[in-house]
Amino acid sequence: MPERLAEMLVDLWTPLMILWITLPPCVHTAPMNQSQVLMSGSPLELHRLSEGQRVLNRSKRGWVWNQMFVLEEFSGPEPILVGRLHTDLDPGSKKIKYILSGDGAGTIFQINDITGDIHAIKRLDREEKAEYTLTAQAVDWETNKPLEPPSEFIIKVQDINDNAPEFLNGPYHATVPEMSILGTSVTNVTATDADDPVYGNSAKLVYSILEGQPYFSIEPETAIIKTALPNMDREAKEEYLVVIQAKDMGGHSGGLSGTTTLTVTLSDVNDNPPKFAQSLYHFSVPEDVVLGTAIGRVKANDQDIGENAQSSYDIIDGDGTALFEITSDAQAQDGIIRLRKPLDFETKKSYTLKVEAANIHIDPRFSGRGPFKDTATVKIVVEDADEPPVFSSPTYLLEVHENAALNSVIGQVTARDPDITSSPIRFSIDRHTDLERQFNINADDGKITLATPLDRELSVWHNITIIATEIRNHSQISRVPVAIKVLDVNDNAPEFASEYEAFLCENGKPGQVIQTVSAMDRDDPKSGHYFLYSLLPEMVNNPNFTIKKNEDNSLSILAKHNGFNRQKQEVYLLPIVISDSGNPPLSSTSTLTIRVCGCSNDGVVQSCNVEAYVLPIGLSMGALIAILACIILLLVIVVLFVTLRRHKNEPLIIKDDEDVRENIIRYDDEGGGEEDTEAFDIATLQNPDGINGFLPRKDIKPDLQFMPRQGLAPVPNGVDVDEFINVRLHEADNDPTAPPYDSIQIYGYEGRGSVAGSLSSLESTTSDSDQNFDYLSDWGPRFKRLGELYSVGESDKET
Repeated sequence: MPERLAEMLVDLWTPLMILWITLPPCVHTAPMNQSQVLMSGSPLELHRLSEGQRVLNRSKRGWVWNQMFVLEEFSGPEPILVGRLHTDLDPGSKKIKYILSGDGAGTIFQINDITGDIHAIKRLDREEKAEYTLTAQAVDWETNKPLEPPSEFIIKVQDINDNAPEFLNGPYHATVPEMSILGTSVTNVTATDADDPVYGNSAKLVYSILEGQPYFSIEPETAIIKTALPNMDREAKEEYLVVIQAKDMGGHSGGLSGTTTLTVTLSDVNDNPPKFAQSLYHFSVPEDVVLGTAIGRVKANDQDIGENAQSSYDIIDGDGTALFEITSDAQAQDGIIRLRKPLDFETKKSYTLKVEAANIHIDPRFSGRGPFKDTATVKIVVEDADEPPVFSSPTYLLEVHENAALNSVIGQVTARDPDITSSPIRFSIDRHTDLERQFNINADDGKITLATPLDRELSVWHNITIIATEIRNHSQISRVPVAIKVLDVNDNAPEFASEYEAFLCENGKPGQVIQTVSAMDRDDPKSGHYFLYSLLPEMVNNPNFTIKKNEDNSLSILAKHNGFNRQKQEVYLLPIVISDSGNPPLSSTSTLTIRVCGCSNDGVVQSCNVEAYVLPIGLSMGALIAILACIILLLVIVVLFVTLRRHKNEPLIIKDDEDVRENIIRYDDEGGGEEDTEAFDIATLQNPDGINGFLPRKDIKPDLQFMPRQGLAPVPNGVDVDEFINVRLHEADNDPTAPPYDSIQIYGYEGRGSVAGSLSSLESTTSDSDQNFDYLSDWGPRFKRLGELYSVGESDKET
């Protein structure tokens, strides 16, 4: 069919092109229905009319342009002829070549450079590109020189109905309230058609509903969807599926169509009242249940959802309205019955309540459909339980005077077993609240007695806890707080509020107030404190001072005369008797110390000591004390220095008139132990005759070079050990290489020439039995006792 159509068009164009060439130029302006041939008119020549006139030749434009048209989506075995270009400059000698450039030239459109025929070599799609702008030019075949200026023309792609409508945003979802009136707008949908909306009816759409009647309707042109039935009920059906069609060509036969779906959801409105699942509820509860405990739940069902199903619950009637309450659970949408006050099985065994459930959010549009509430009856049965004792009062307040006698009754608490069995009660005091055990209680009757004396001034209140326990069931106990207030009695005498010390100026005037004092009383009389002040009877006629009571319960001390002299008397003591207003009244005597001081002319105290008269001018007592302290400190330093020097110069070795024994010199650090054989050479002490030179120390590196000491020359046997040790001590004191640490030096050498010989057992080669200690008596009185001891030992051994 496309090939046949192309042949018919070619057959049609041929006579039309011939006709176009033969028509005069004025006819060329008529448009053509199909892609036309674009030709030129004959050149216009202006000739000279008379002699002498110039003939003006002007070539007007050689092209008369119209738009070319080509059908989209045309495909055939041959390229489709779009149009033909021709100029009157072409005599038919084939010396003119036509050139085409611009949009799609060479790729989409191709021109025959000899005939000027333009063909479309590809299938065109108007929806991709609706028109092409190209440029045509005639040039010389041989030289390619332009014969005329280039001109533009347009090839428009004519639309055909090749695109179906599309719903770009589908599928759609919409919501409309349930129970809406007829014609309520739900939503609108829009379809698009890619065809040309100007040319023909290819893009003219008409909407219709394929599925969804009779619930919804649609406007054919605007695509507004509306409800087609009134009072659609969400509780009957909540969701509807609507299929919508859009058809082009104005909905006529042969048009293309597209479909989409619309899901319409009915939103909820409060059009249903709550309804209890049952009209009567039964619950049971023990009488000892804790307050606030949930006893049971009731629920009124509502077919609505969300806030439209929310209900509030109330107790509107019954004999337990004061004991029970009901609250709403927003999550479960039910009512919770809770206990407000304690239950007593012995008093009442059952209760009946009338409970109401009512919608919170009511829609006035549906108020005529009836009350949006419902009622139900709740019966609650109280079960018996073993209850703890109950005190007659939740708290007790007792009062006792602080001078109450021991074992006197302060007060009494009472409790009972609320059960029918009525178990006996035993009372006790929680000793954690009475650590000092000041109170006792009678276990049978609950009378509280005083165990230790009370003192209101130490503690006004005592808070204890009384425990009541059932004798038949010790697990049933109750507690009650008891507050005991200690009442005041007048058992404390008044006294000065603080330690007062008055100062009296030597240049004071008679009647001058020396000091104002006040009194305090640890008692707390109900009428307040009132003190009486007086002097001792023997000092009523005191020549120096007098007293005056003030309105604020204080006392002023006044001087009777002037001319006080601190050299004559520096301090005056004034005893004052203070009495309270108690019954009986108590009194005490407090002494006020009055010092005579030197004052300036304006009454400022300057000095109150007698020593001020003998002090040098400009030197205060504080300065003298500082000087004296410095002198004492210097004396202490001198004494310490002398003592340290003496201690340093004391010899470490015992003199000749003392016993010669081994001496251990102790320092504050430890030596090297038994394995330290480098500290000293013991052979030096044992055999001093063999030392002819200096043996250097190996355990330290000497800082100074020390000249070797001369070896001791052989001495006669009468050398003294004391002299030997002193020599070694002198050498050690002057040896800079001596070890700075503690060491123990043992001298095994006792000297030569001794009558007794060596006393050391280290070098003894004889046994104890071979020794005779009688010679010790010949050494002198020092060794006489030692000889007697050894002699006694030998005689005992022989015996």
